[in-house]
Amino acid sequence: MENRLRNYFPLIRERKEVLKEIGESSGLQALFQSWTPERQEEFLDFCTGMKGVKILYDSFFKEIMSPEYTPGRLNCFLSLLLGKKVVIRQVLPNEGGRIADENTLLVTDILVEFEDGSLADVEIQKLGYAFPGERSACYAADLLLRQYKRARDKRNREKGKFSYKDIKNVYVIVLFEKSPVEFHSMEKEYLHKSDWSFDTGLELDLLQNFIFITLDIFQKNMENKSIENELEAWLMFYSTQDPERIIELINKYPMFRQMYGDVYEVCRNMEKVMGMFSEELREMDRNTVQYMIDEMQATIDAQSAALEEEKKRHEEEKKKHEEEIKRYEEEQKRHEEEQKKHEEEQKRHDEENNKLLDMITAQAAALEKALKRIEELERKNGSESAE
Repeated sequence: MENRLRNYFPLIRERKEVLKEIGESSGLQALFQSWTPERQEEFLDFCTGMKGVKILYDSFFKEIMSPEYTPGRLNCFLSLLLGKKVVIRQVLPNEGGRIADENTLLVTDILVEFEDGSLADVEIQKLGYAFPGERSACYAADLLLRQYKRARDKRNREKGKFSYKDIKNVYVIVLFEKSPVEFHSMEKEYLHKSDWSFDTGLELDLLQNFIFITLDIFQKNMENKSIENELEAWLMFYSTQDPERIIELINKYPMFRQMYGDVYEVCRNMEKVMGMFSEELREMDRNTVQYMIDEMQATIDAQSAALEEEKKRHEEEKKKHEEEIKRYEEEQKRHEEEQKKHEEEQKRHDEENNKLLDMITAQAAALEKALKRIEELERKNGSESAE
């Protein structure tokens, strides 16, 4: 296969030259042999220009995009992303008191302060973590708290009065190499910017801003498409290893040629680049384990929620069944009471009928006796008349 990248970057070495240098050092040879065959090939491919370097590797990103040594690069990218010119004043340390200080899947986490006092946390994710919205909200809250403390302490030192006007915007910017599942429902969108609003039209500055960039979805959207603007060029720079795409990129936007040149300059230092790659593999292993733990925890949480829901449904059905039984028993009792009442009514009616029948029978007997008496008297009267 023709190595076209070497035409643009003559300092790229051939495979046999790289292997020769590794073989001449027992330490480098041992390190190289500790990698899987797939990782060995990946390393040789980007060192020899057969594939591009993964710029999102932590070591390479910080080497190429360092806001301390080459601030113009990150300034340029963030200005395009935020839609306004920003200038990085300083890089801030990630303090140990951070709310989200945990073993997440962060690869790169750069915290910078702009000239207007705003803070931006630029994060790179190899594997999309669980609950990206909730976690990012915690990061933003942490940045606001940090900025509040800094502004308050500054006012105290200056013997001034603190005002919430001293609190500036905070930005959480996350680049996902492999995006979380939540983003895949929007397969045509790869750049997500928060936009706070109220249903009444009320306008308030809530200070917290979020930008999520899904580079895997970006790559799918760019299939068979050319790079149309500078922001697309940056996202392609971060996400592609395809030599043809890299050549397209540096021809359209020559500033990236210097950046790739810096990458391949690093690759000339075999001990350094192998150490960087080895650290990336260790970090990837840790991230993969954490990702699997998060995935398992998410599954456990979902199963627990399902079981709780099933338990709740069962209890509701049980309660409904008990209520139906109670209702049936009450209905049965009411029916029995009505039956008893009916029987008592029937008994009373029968007793009244019997009394009436007895009275009628007595009256009939009296009538019959009277008739017999009348008949006897008539016979007696007839006999007397005949005489």
